[in-house]
Amino acid sequence: MIHVLAILTAHPGKRAEVLKAFQANVPAVHAEDGCIEYTAVVDVEGADPAFGPDTFVVVEKWESLAALKAHAASAHMAAYGEKVKHLMADRAVHVLNPV
Repeated sequence: MIHVLAILTAHPGKRAEVLKAFQANVPAVHAEDGCIEYTAVVDVEGADPAFGPDTFVVVEKWESLAALKAHAASAHMAAYGEKVKHLMADRAVHVLNPV
């Protein structure tokens, strides 16, 4: 199993719009072979430090790197990317092994 942390930052004030598109795509991701977990999380109110109001983190678990690569190449992820690309300011994706 591998873990993925994707730190996604929308343009100011656009996070809710990106999250709406993200949530619409979640059922298709959950149906993918090898998907164990795929969810978005945001800062707890009052937390310090915090990513801020424009950032969210996608927490993912996949059975294998091959499953993750298939996910990245899927048609629904391409469609999601096209839908939100003009709303995004930055992203960092970390693929990790549990210890």
